[in-house]
Amino acid sequence: MYPESLQNLIDSFKCLPGIGSKTAERLAFSVLELEDEQISVFSASMQDAKEKIHRCKNCNMMTDMDLCFICNDISRKESKVLCVVEDPKSVFLFEKLDMFHGKYHVLDGLISPLDGINPEDIGLDKLLDRIKNDKFEEIIFAFKPSIEGETTSLYIKKILEGLDIKVTKLASGVPIGADMEYVDSLTLERALSDRKVIE
Repeated sequence: MYPESLQNLIDSFKCLPGIGSKTAERLAFSVLELEDEQISVFSASMQDAKEKIHRCKNCNMMTDMDLCFICNDISRKESKVLCVVEDPKSVFLFEKLDMFHGKYHVLDGLISPLDGINPEDIGLDKLLDRIKNDKFEEIIFAFKPSIEGETTSLYIKKILEGLDIKVTKLASGVPIGADMEYVDSLTLERALSDRKVIE
């Protein structure tokens, strides 16, 4: 019932995660209310981000430079501690809370054989090379508490056997199945400070 161009805009918004039909319609009608200049900025911002944002060649974080802002920061207090996360959103979360001052490494997801995601699919080679070359003293697994997170933690822990390195994970308190971005800051801070050695 909508004009074709409006329907295309609605369908485009529906491609975004968490956006259903009604929300997509509201967003599309909101766009139609914007001034031409605002539309130009909005469109240019999307194109600019898509063209310039890529993964840091060192830690796999999102950046618009060769190295991300964390890898470029030589003043971080815990430079020998590496926090391994499943996606860049987790890094931004920790940084906003200002609770961790070490380095990060971003995987390409978590091991999930049921979904066809195997160890070789999540960039473990790059992680292992970095751990050996940079001589980290502690590795923290900051994955969501799930079967996939536990599987990934245990798999990497097994690979690291024989290396003189402390391997820990976030303490309990983070609800099972919760996405990291929805965990409140106090719970996350406690989980990080009370992290446990993986046996």
